[in-house]
Amino acid sequence: MLRLAPEAAELIGDGYLEVTDPKSAMVARRLLDSGVANPRPQLLPSIEDVTIVVPLYNNADGLLRLLGSLRAHNVIVVDDGSDEPVRVPSRPGRGQITVLRHETPLGPAAARNAGLHAATTEFVAFLDSDVVPRTGWLEVMLGHFSDPQVALVAPRIIALDSESNALARYEHTRSSLDLGRREAAVHARGTVSYVPSAALLARRSALLDVGGFDESMQVAEDVDLCWRMDGAGWRLRYEPAAHVAHDHRVAFRAWFGRKLFYGTGAAPLGKRHQGLVTPLSVPTWTVLATLLFATLSRWGVLGGLVTLATALVRLRRAFTELDNPTRVAAVYLARGFFAGLWRLASATCRDYWPVTLLAVMLSRRIRHIALAMALADGVADWFTHRDSGGLDPVRYVAFKRLDDLAYGSGLWIGAWRARSFAALKPQVRQG
Repeated sequence: MLRLAPEAAELIGDGYLEVTDPKSAMVARRLLDSGVANPRPQLLPSIEDVTIVVPLYNNADGLLRLLGSLRAHNVIVVDDGSDEPVRVPSRPGRGQITVLRHETPLGPAAARNAGLHAATTEFVAFLDSDVVPRTGWLEVMLGHFSDPQVALVAPRIIALDSESNALARYEHTRSSLDLGRREAAVHARGTVSYVPSAALLARRSALLDVGGFDESMQVAEDVDLCWRMDGAGWRLRYEPAAHVAHDHRVAFRAWFGRKLFYGTGAAPLGKRHQGLVTPLSVPTWTVLATLLFATLSRWGVLGGLVTLATALVRLRRAFTELDNPTRVAAVYLARGFFAGLWRLASATCRDYWPVTLLAVMLSRRIRHIALAMALADGVADWFTHRDSGGLDPVRYVAFKRLDDLAYGSGLWIGAWRARSFAALKPQVRQG
């Protein structure tokens, strides 16, 4: 809930606020930073101020496909030790292509940093060799930089292949790179906590100020970059109106391995950003009410209802200045409880599945509860992300459970390798 002074509220009028002076700029900044408003930029930097950096490793065909989709852009290709040195075709009248090469692979972070340092323009766009940007992708994102505090903008990553097989249809709906249809500010603790490095547009000076990508990280280097920039005070935006298609892995072995690889990134992130990496963050009252209801006993149900009633009384105090504060508090309590319940169900099936498996082997009651949670979480996820041409619920839930199995396995493997289980520690917060 955001409280504004009457004078500030009057500036918003019919729901729009035009920034014309320091006072309106201050109100706009508060609205944007709180996440209750989104920007509609009116100024557009020139496309000529953008250099596109493409890190490459053994994907010459993907590079040619990407270059064919780009217009008159200057491109820096960083060949990160490919088995065969990359050769690019000439493009008369379509921008200059510069090729840099590492004789041995140094990783995608080092390749992007090499391109970053070689560029001379104000903005740098990073595109992996397995993506194809859609028309207007750059213009839509460039407008955000009319705000001098915005340092990075990312598009929505969609599927290049959305229907060749069942796995492609699942990835079309539930890719780890697709952050959804809603635009948002990117905050470490926000709804969109990071954006993937498969496609990014950034202010070059801001990236240099924070040291670019961490070259010691082979996975989750994009998450680390976003969190460091957020911590440095820069604003980051997710802009789903801009689309970049990604060539998802749709062969099962490659897909499963990639999901597992993503999971291994949590442990090194946990070391660098203590307190920000947790599989589960829920209020105390949600955990207590859930545990009491899970006993399936009369006293357990009664205790759960008392817990929710107590939380309702506390929440109502925040809405005392509104009309019908009890009703408003009840709506938010219900939403919060079911959202927390969903997070608990998801975590038991994904991040903590080894613990769940052990508990299932020891208790028949837990076995029934775990099965119900696995099915309910899968069906709820299908319902939330369903799309035309998507999978039916049965196959979707099966792939969802395999997706979570792979990521959760990577999470535990990464923790074991790092000898640190900080990334597995849940946060039960007051509230």
